Amino acid sequence: MIEIVSQGLATIEVTQKHSGSLFMYAGHLGGAYAKNSFGNIFTAVGVFVLGRLFREAWGSKAPKMQAEFNDFLEKNRICISMELVTAVLGDHGQRPKDDYAVVTAVTELGHGKPQFYSTPEVISFCRKWRLPTNHVWLFSTRKSATSFFAAYDALCEEGTATPVCKALDEIADISVPGSKDHVMVQGEILEGLVARIVSRESSVQMEEVLRNFPIPSLDGGDSDLGPSLRDICAANRSDEKQQIKALLENVGSSMCPDHRDWFGYSGLEPQSRNADKSVVTHFLQAHPTDYATKKLQEMIGLMKRKNFSASFKSYWNYQKVDSLSNDNLCYKMVIHVYSDSVFRRYQQEMRKNQELWPLYRGFFVDVNLFKANNKKAAELSKDSNTLLRNINGALDSSLSSKDGLADEDSNLMVKLKFLTYKIRTFLIRNGLSTLFKDGPSAYRTYYLRQMKIWGTSASKQKELTKMLDEWAVYIRRKYQNKQLPSSTYLSEAEPFLEQYAKRSPANQALIGAAGDLVQTENFLAILDAQRDEEGDLQPERGTAPSSPTSTSLDVVSKTEGLIVFFPGIPGCAKSALCEQILNTPGGLGDNRPLHSLMGDRTKGRYWQKVADERKKKPFRITLADKNAPNEEVWRQIEDMCGMTKAAAVPVIPDSEGTDSNPFSLEALAVFMFRVLQRVNHPGNLDKSSPNAGYILLMFYNLYDGKCRREFESELYERFGSLVKMPLLKPERAPLPGDVKTILDEGMSLFRLHQSRHGRVEPSKGSYAQEWAQWEKRLRVVLSRNANYLTSIQVPFDVAVKEVLEQLKAVAKGDVKTPDTAKRRFGNIVFAAVTVPQADILSLLRKLGQNDGDVNNFLNGIKVEDNLSKAHVTLAHKRAHGVAAVASYGVYQNQEVPVSFNAFLYTDKMAALEAQLGTVNGEKIDSKNDWPHVTLWTAPGVAPKEANMLPQLFSSGQAKRVLIDPPITISGVLDFY
Repeated sequence: MIEIVSQGLATIEVTQKHSGSLFMYAGHLGGAYAKNSFGNIFTAVGVFVLGRLFREAWGSKAPKMQAEFNDFLEKNRICISMELVTAVLGDHGQRPKDDYAVVTAVTELGHGKPQFYSTPEVISFCRKWRLPTNHVWLFSTRKSATSFFAAYDALCEEGTATPVCKALDEIADISVPGSKDHVMVQGEILEGLVARIVSRESSVQMEEVLRNFPIPSLDGGDSDLGPSLRDICAANRSDEKQQIKALLENVGSSMCPDHRDWFGYSGLEPQSRNADKSVVTHFLQAHPTDYATKKLQEMIGLMKRKNFSASFKSYWNYQKVDSLSNDNLCYKMVIHVYSDSVFRRYQQEMRKNQELWPLYRGFFVDVNLFKANNKKAAELSKDSNTLLRNINGALDSSLSSKDGLADEDSNLMVKLKFLTYKIRTFLIRNGLSTLFKDGPSAYRTYYLRQMKIWGTSASKQKELTKMLDEWAVYIRRKYQNKQLPSSTYLSEAEPFLEQYAKRSPANQALIGAAGDLVQTENFLAILDAQRDEEGDLQPERGTAPSSPTSTSLDVVSKTEGLIVFFPGIPGCAKSALCEQILNTPGGLGDNRPLHSLMGDRTKGRYWQKVADERKKKPFRITLADKNAPNEEVWRQIEDMCGMTKAAAVPVIPDSEGTDSNPFSLEALAVFMFRVLQRVNHPGNLDKSSPNAGYILLMFYNLYDGKCRREFESELYERFGSLVKMPLLKPERAPLPGDVKTILDEGMSLFRLHQSRHGRVEPSKGSYAQEWAQWEKRLRVVLSRNANYLTSIQVPFDVAVKEVLEQLKAVAKGDVKTPDTAKRRFGNIVFAAVTVPQADILSLLRKLGQNDGDVNNFLNGIKVEDNLSKAHVTLAHKRAHGVAAVASYGVYQNQEVPVSFNAFLYTDKMAALEAQLGTVNGEKIDSKNDWPHVTLWTAPGVAPKEANMLPQLFSSGQAKRVLIDPPITISGVLDFY
């Protein structure tokens, strides 16, 4: 996203995410819908809240405006989507103080593809009808856009509504406050933000809308609006149908004159499902009478043919019951996409056919199936020339481009959630079932996996583990074997969190807000007081660091185990590697015993055997000598880690990969070549195996659909570390044409075989002859290119040495985050320019050679032992605010020249005075009054005290040694 902004092509738009339920409304005839349902308590509550918003906005004019609004939606085929936030439909992240809704989208079907209003259009629409809108921020420059993402990084683990909105208001180019103040109506716990790319013109359009559509007045704000939602639900809580009836009657006939969606018609149930489930079949076979119908048939037909994981449920449309007959049937079709993978597969189809309409998680379609007599057919033909031209593809170029993926960037969206919300919703509420059914150990595995997937910082994981373990004991002791209902879990969770927060400022910061305890204006200061150290100076021996040391993997205790496993392909040399590790003197550098379990020599369920062995001796290092190619196996390994107190590290062959596979064709060719060199393999996969090529293609296909970056990112997110085994030499000749051809032929044949026969052996399918011929040709081609395939491989002893070094680092916890090129959100505390430690020490040596006092001082403090890294702080979250820190985002990872012109010291501290240079012609300035690198502080002296050195020098309490001429060292700007 930031790359697009830097080219001046787009703007980043960000909106608040309220914790509520999706509610859609298309007029009283168009219907009211929840996420995947209608005619229930959710939609009744939505209609009531919407009707009450009209009363609040229009006062005595509300009935008239409600009727006009319904008429407008129906005539223009418009549907509005709202975030419905209430306390009566079950708990989310925080119970709202008030029941309300905000409009999040407006969609117009018209006579073509559904068109979503831009945010400026949504705001003008809502201000015309006096409907509430969300808080919106626009970031239209590269600097503001990068600052936004940096601000999220700084707040993602601690952000609540007040500090988040304050920071974004300071950074954004345009800020449009929401109609409903989040803190006033919902509270401090903010679910998240939604960021998406919009056109650069959006900023201009937004400014114009704000000029032309001022914030509307609320004519009914002081009038009696009648009983509230909570009053009505409380008075009728014994009967849900009675609740629905009371809500609809109270909202009035202007808003909802027809209750048939909820109560049916003439004794019929309101949602009588079509018994024979034939509606979808009839719909797909029918002749479309308009463009939208044709496109929906195209979409649904594709989903049915490809067996996408989705449901298609049909119900009688009682809103149109008066026109029903045997020749005229009206239904509501509810389409619900179950799996995220469906969207990835559907997007692949959209790239093949750019005329396809986009797919949504859930949507509703009014279906009218009718038989047309001659007269009606003639009328349809006469009245729908334009629509028929559309069906035949005779669209003008502008409409055609809108149907396709020409504007694909406009569909890009990222949801950014805050940890304080995720604690309540995902870690507590969603973990209740696991906690009560499977126990605390399984619950711990569950929440640790969630935090690992999110990339939660090590310090927060440690704090949350302590809190969640205590929650598990508390709630199980209180409820015994009866599970706490997820719909009312906050009745127990909120008091627990409030009491937990009272124990310490750190706990208050972790919880975010609970009860009336936390004062958010003091929030950041409370949190950052625990993080004053910036980590440049080694702590004194025997003194604990003042804050947890964050690494990509916590140090593995010698009482805990380690599982080394291999997401690879046969021929990747895992067994040979395991043998080398077992025979290495000293193992992985500690006293834990090594144990290897070879898949080819293990009978039965391999991973269950590994789990059983680990339970016997959980502290040892297990080498799982078997390919682990999919997420199902990875989940089993995660479970083993939780049950046996172990860490796990994946070892993968290093390969560039392709667009859709983490392994390149060169890697596949090498693996095949190695397998076909084997003899007497214990798994019978060697040169004598007639299907060796097919088996390797089968393994290769198991990774299909993930590029290298996605593959590495997922493994790192799950397991916290990643070891890469060198495979191919960087400088190598390209893959020979005949090798590429034979591999391409094999993959095409594999797809044909799989499509027709699934996992049936190739010798038993209809392509048996083709497989036999291909296997024979494969051996000839690889043999002909043996010299090439041998020459491009990294020598095995070199690969083993590198893997051993990486594994030893994992065992010690000294792990560098792998470069997966996937954004990982962290909790930023400060921005700084880091300069190489070696260059700083070289500068100090030169200074000492020219000044005896300086030399004696440096030798006395043993600066080389105390300085672990060196940086010039630019801005600190506690001292300067989130926006100040985030403003450096545009320069992240850029080189900055730093000139050092003086050395200041006392008997308690020492620092180098610094002057920052420019990046691309722009001067980099520090928010600190005195830019410097802290070199040393005496025991008990905080590094921040070095800021006082200029004042101490002025008062004669410190020495200052000029560096003339100044020495310039290049550093890198980054966040920490």
